[in-house]
Amino acid sequence: MEYLIVCPLVFIAGFVDAVAGGGGLISLPAYLLAGFPVHFAIGTNKLSSAMGTSLATWRYAKSGYVPWKESLCCAAVALVASNLGTNLGLLVDDGIFRVILLAVLPLTALYLARHRSFGEEKDPLPKGKALAIALTITFVIGMYDGFYGPGTGTFLILLLTGLAHVSLGKANGMAKVINLTTNLSSLAVFLVNGKVMIPLGLAAGCFSILGNYLGTRFFTKGEAKIARPMIFLVIGIFFLRTVLELLGIL
Repeated sequence: MEYLIVCPLVFIAGFVDAVAGGGGLISLPAYLLAGFPVHFAIGTNKLSSAMGTSLATWRYAKSGYVPWKESLCCAAVALVASNLGTNLGLLVDDGIFRVILLAVLPLTALYLARHRSFGEEKDPLPKGKALAIALTITFVIGMYDGFYGPGTGTFLILLLTGLAHVSLGKANGMAKVINLTTNLSSLAVFLVNGKVMIPLGLAAGCFSILGNYLGTRFFTKGEAKIARPMIFLVIGIFFLRTVLELLGIL
């Protein structure tokens, strides 16, 4: 029964994550819905997500969407930031952060609604400036990913395109490299602490790979215009879930 609940939802999460980020908003609740303890749900989700994100990263790289120099610099920063965020999360009540998100998420949606040029090419910034902005974004979102996590890919794509003037395709590619780095780092910690259900994680990971494959295929075949409405959908789900968590319903 756990496999029947988790695997189809992880497939959908992989597709959404490959196109617009935020797949964790679907996959993590799938594990919780199946009745697993929180730490086992998070740890096992990291395994399946890492498998899917690996495939997505390879697909985007193969299609030329990953600027490796910038991406690897961001990955190094993400590794440090994620570790800091995880340790901070152990000290601070995450309920405080969820309250902040209730303001941030509507503002993000408003930004996306008012900037209908999302996804269109912007005048590139000088390389040094663009990299500095990208590293700053990576540090902030990397800390967030370690601290809380859901929606990381979506925030990365929005900020890289909006502030660093990275094209939508390359922003997606960079987001995948950064997300893969944080996923693998977290997975190592959960494995060491025995909080990963490996058989289920590997099975769900196969479904995540399939979802990510179809999502990247859809994106790279010129259907990038779907990213905007999908990001709206992810933000809406995230907002609703945050409200329900604060009310104690989830």
